[in-house]
Amino acid sequence: MTMNASAKMEPKIERRPSVCPHDCPSACALDVEVIDGQRIGRIHGAKDQSYTAGVICAKVARYAERVHHPERLLHPLKRIGAKGEGRFQRITWDEALDEIGRRFNQAEQTFGPESIWLNYYAGTMGKVMKDGINRLAHAKKYSRHNGTICVNLAWPGFLAGTGFLAGPDPREMAKSDCVVIWGTNAVSTQVNVMTHALRARKERKAKIVVIDIYQNDTMKQADMALCLRPGSDGALACAVMHILFRDGLADRAYLDKYTDAPAELEAHLATRGPDWASAITGLSVDEIEAFAKLVGTTKKTYFRLGYGFSRQRNGASNMHAAASIAAVAGSWQYEGGGAFHNNGGIYRLKLPLVTGADVMDPSTRWLDQSRVGAILCGDEDALKDGPPVKAMLIQNTNPVSVAPDQTRVKQGFAREDLFLVVHEQFMTETALMADIVLPATMFLEHDDIYTGGGHQYIELAQKLVDPPGECRTNHDVICAIAARVGAEHPGFAMTPREHIDAGLRSSGWGSLEELEKINWRDVQTDFETAHFLNGFGWPDRKYHFKADWSRVPFGGELSEEWRRMPVLPDHWDVNEKTDAAHPFKLATSPSRSFLNSSFNETPSSLAREGRPTVLIHPEDAAALTIVEGDKVVLGNVRGEVRLHARIFPGLQRGVLISEGIWPNHAFEDGKGINTLTRAETPAPFGGAAFHDNHVWIRRTN
Repeated sequence: MTMNASAKMEPKIERRPSVCPHDCPSACALDVEVIDGQRIGRIHGAKDQSYTAGVICAKVARYAERVHHPERLLHPLKRIGAKGEGRFQRITWDEALDEIGRRFNQAEQTFGPESIWLNYYAGTMGKVMKDGINRLAHAKKYSRHNGTICVNLAWPGFLAGTGFLAGPDPREMAKSDCVVIWGTNAVSTQVNVMTHALRARKERKAKIVVIDIYQNDTMKQADMALCLRPGSDGALACAVMHILFRDGLADRAYLDKYTDAPAELEAHLATRGPDWASAITGLSVDEIEAFAKLVGTTKKTYFRLGYGFSRQRNGASNMHAAASIAAVAGSWQYEGGGAFHNNGGIYRLKLPLVTGADVMDPSTRWLDQSRVGAILCGDEDALKDGPPVKAMLIQNTNPVSVAPDQTRVKQGFAREDLFLVVHEQFMTETALMADIVLPATMFLEHDDIYTGGGHQYIELAQKLVDPPGECRTNHDVICAIAARVGAEHPGFAMTPREHIDAGLRSSGWGSLEELEKINWRDVQTDFETAHFLNGFGWPDRKYHFKADWSRVPFGGELSEEWRRMPVLPDHWDVNEKTDAAHPFKLATSPSRSFLNSSFNETPSSLAREGRPTVLIHPEDAAALTIVEGDKVVLGNVRGEVRLHARIFPGLQRGVLISEGIWPNHAFEDGKGINTLTRAETPAPFGGAAFHDNHVWIRRTN
């Protein structure tokens, strides 16, 4: 009897496919342990998806910590205390939705539909759950949302050269003789890059070059590690191309056939040699010469260009310069060669029923996500001379932690006349400011479809377990609000599965039923197309060294400064300068255990990261009488932040690094690291230059 009873208690563990939903180019294919059909166990990388190749990051492997976290939001809540105080009472879904409908309609009637802003970003990368919020905005002519916070300073730089957002198959890194990982701490932020790069080293004795602003975990894997000053990537790229021309390593036959202005570029670079670049980058002339010789003599060099470029004010110009090296060297011609940033152009997913693009009114104002503080504080320029924002719905983002210029962000969200609805999984700092908080599902609790910026798969993630409590999907919430505000669109009457099927069919990628059988569909283009051997994306089919920034096919809103941008690859010296009052440059780099503000509630991630710290060079620390573990304060005109010092030799003097987005409450005075970051509108299409800040630092008690 005892043995039989014991046998009956053994849990049934089933392995089911899914997809990581988080804001990462890898969009890993997952193999999920489902326990008794109710709980999530360990999560593994799916071995049958050839980019993920069975490898995922540690934080996602432990995802059960998030799904079954005791602090998950489970019921709708209504604020009964002051904003940010954290006093709420439980209400029903109908009460919550009726209040939202009433307040949205009231704002529309009094101030016009543009006084309502539906604000979101990439807390999930699922097409239905992320982008469906736009359908409601477009159907009602609410203010449109300009999601500038991540890609706007990287994609345009790559597109300026190629004219199309794609590149060599990322799996070709394993077939390369040299992999250049530039502007991404891949070990922490997209581990699969390392899978393929390390395979190339093991099987081909390939060299791995890592270019970044501090000795992070990826640099520890490098054969050649180049630690340069923040924002100086363009200078390094120009010096490398100068050397390729100087030493006969430029592929002139390729340049003549595939590029627009090689002779003009060569003349332009004549004064941009290694001595010039050394003074800007802080690298030695020998380091620059060695790097140039390596890529110039290694035909199969794969430039894997990351999102670090998107964190500097001059990032678009820097990205264009870095990608141009592959054209001067002729690397594009070879398997395992070329430059890659994002594969977004290959998917061609048509989802108007999800996004409501068919009813979008382009005359409706477009509010810049990166300037949320200025917008909510009534800045007329940020508001496009339109009405104040009086009501908001936020999904998939946490601006009170992650948006730049936090002082103004907090002031704006504290407005008593702002009606705020936050649909969330945890009581984030943004949710604490809400009038209504709604509990949200996680990716294992709903159906969705994904594409990977870092690979070539369309991926299906089906619901694996029921959500806890009263959690509802983003799609359900949008449709329920639509019914209460009188929004009309056929997409509101469709289920997520119907949206997925319609999108696949209209895009020529089969059906939902077909995708269910294979989980992930490989849509990689053929070799000639991926390497632009049939021509680049511009009408003349050439790679453009001469950038026409106003014609870059990005789809954003041009800022005023685009006319000042370099036409040819160069070092564009527009970043925030150090000075006597602010002698340090601060970068707010990603940590290994957090992903933006996600995972900063899970026990294992908190244990690994410890507490908010700032990395400082030993000589800088000694000059300021700072020792390991000292409490320090960083400051600039935007505010002050208190945290602890870590003495770290792996960066240049005058540079500070603070890893990870900790919640504001993790800091002594409740001011997080984004108190120090600035919110402007960089050229050419805006963005958030999180790593471009001047600061002072001093020891404090």
